[in-house]
Amino acid sequence: MSEPVLRIFSYLPNPRVWKSLITADLAGVAVDTLGDKPAKLGTWLWDYDARELPEAERTADHPAARTGRRGFSGRLFKSDAFLAAHPFGTVPAAFSPGGEVGIFESNSILRAVARAGGGGLYGGDDPYQASRIDSFLDANLVFAREAQVYLLAMDNINPHTHQRMQAAYEFYLAGIESALQHTACISGAELSIADISFVCDFAQFLREGHYETQLETAGLALISADGLQEYPRAYQHMLALSERPEFARHLGTYLNWFREKVEAV
Repeated sequence: MSEPVLRIFSYLPNPRVWKSLITADLAGVAVDTLGDKPAKLGTWLWDYDARELPEAERTADHPAARTGRRGFSGRLFKSDAFLAAHPFGTVPAAFSPGGEVGIFESNSILRAVARAGGGGLYGGDDPYQASRIDSFLDANLVFAREAQVYLLAMDNINPHTHQRMQAAYEFYLAGIESALQHTACISGAELSIADISFVCDFAQFLREGHYETQLETAGLALISADGLQEYPRAYQHMLALSERPEFARHLGTYLNWFREKVEAV
């Protein structure tokens, strides 16, 4: 395989990064990944040449020392070059080879990999089909943002957050279900990055199933409880794609608990 077309720094494993890795496998290109478990990312220098810092260097007077604001609290170490490339300072953070160009937001990183792979998963030479794929990716981004807020709030879940997620889920899944009534894949007859993004972000949302106790304590129900009956095409599309080698290589056992739950019904 050729030299990596992109380098991604992130906490790992990360379903948002899996989007790009699945796309790279399908497109026949390589993507380099660097990172660590979320709890350990505070010990790393965030940079194109990201690396874990020796304990003696993790001090308040380190030139890259910053205060974490979103997703990570406490002291972080982000180089000036990292922040120039990634003005929002978030992960996953992708770089062009050599680190000159920073690319952020998982769906934008996904697009970059698809383009580097020749664009076959991104509408090919048809700008209208590419724009249709963009439409699904934008809708997916709204859903994924609500899912992130929802899952992070599980230890102190409240009706308002649950209602927002319920509304986002119903809107997004209804659209995916409608699309799959007409075509084999989400954006048309062929697999695209719209399908890849859907599988990874929807699989991550389904982690709500690990928090049934917290939801029950708050007097709330699983949003996805009747999903297979309400949105059968969407759910089956996710499950079928997740079993393909290019997907399974990265998802691993992530959805095994859900498959077991489905089989037990």
